[in-house]
Amino acid sequence: MEMKTASDSLAVLGHEGRLSVLRLLMRRMPQGARPTEIAEALGMKPNTLSAYLSALEGAGLIAAARQGRAITYTANLPGIGGLIDYLYADCCRGRPDICTPAGFRAGALLEERMEGRVYNALFICSGNSARSIFAEALLRDVGKGRFNAFSAGIRPQSELNPYALEVLERAGHDVSDMRSKHVSEFQAEGAPVMDFVFTVCDAAANEECPPWPGQPITAHWGVADPVKATGTDAEKALAFSRAYAELRRRIIAFAALQVGELEKVALQRKLDDIGRGA
Repeated sequence: MEMKTASDSLAVLGHEGRLSVLRLLMRRMPQGARPTEIAEALGMKPNTLSAYLSALEGAGLIAAARQGRAITYTANLPGIGGLIDYLYADCCRGRPDICTPAGFRAGALLEERMEGRVYNALFICSGNSARSIFAEALLRDVGKGRFNAFSAGIRPQSELNPYALEVLERAGHDVSDMRSKHVSEFQAEGAPVMDFVFTVCDAAANEECPPWPGQPITAHWGVADPVKATGTDAEKALAFSRAYAELRRRIIAFAALQVGELEKVALQRKLDDIGRGA
């Protein structure tokens, strides 16, 4: 990357609003978001957001893809990676003591964490009443002996959704100790250190959360909210069954990964592929 290109990219990111848009799209990877979703999540006016998106796209930091009449924006990983590579190789001259993030300097410790052990996985949603509960129950059973599964919500409900409980019980899951939990429970001192953190709804991915302790691998597996389903009781129940089935496919694929044999970048790609349904 040339200095002017890097300078232009940094100038674009030197604005709180544009940086907020890029950070949200990074959290929504690999699925991206539509302008209306971004504006709602960040509380921005459409014309202001349009200007931010244009500047970020012009700098090669995001990309737009048309799906019918709708446009979806995603973070442009090669463009962002090129900027980071420039800063590391040119500005820092490749010095790991200066430019390598603190969480990655102890590389051997990271590899040690990922081999021959039971992994902790947390699934986050808005209410922790259905989708994240599905994921927790599924991984408990499918990944038993290899994974400890947890779930939480950014705005948890006081009770689990009865349709969700019905789906889980019908599928043979033990729900006796299932409860709705706030995400802060897993950010407190003494909480289990997570190896994986997944968001399973767009609202949770949109949230401004501090980095997780221990640098876990993160991924966004957005699933349509069955709680918002309308119609007859049978139609609502079907929406919950579909959400469960979608998460079941992803959890089975996740549990089948040879986590200890994959380096971090390859593992991240596989998790993103699972999120895409690949």
